[in-house]
Amino acid sequence: MYPHERSLVERLKDEPFVLLGINSDPKDRILKAIKEQNLSWPMFWDGGNTRGPIATKWGVYSWPTIFVLDGEGRVRYTNVRGEKMDEAVDALLAEMKEKNQAGDRN
Repeated sequence: MYPHERSLVERLKDEPFVLLGINSDPKDRILKAIKEQNLSWPMFWDGGNTRGPIATKWGVYSWPTIFVLDGEGRVRYTNVRGEKMDEAVDALLAEMKEKNQAGDRN
């Protein structure tokens, strides 16, 4: 999964896009992965177990769980991976650009 996430972050570096990781692994394991896998996006630590406050609040019961949010913070896609994640993100970016262009015409 990390190679795809890295390529997505790189491809969209000039777009209004953020990949945010929430990790429930032990801290030492996360820090090792960040270094060894060259993970450059922001990550939150959820307490080192699967019952952390973030997972609990968002109703996460399986890992990895993926939420793709739109520009207004609404969950629009869940558990899309690989090409499906790219398609979801690209669709939302296109939608945002279209909305912005329509606003510019008014």
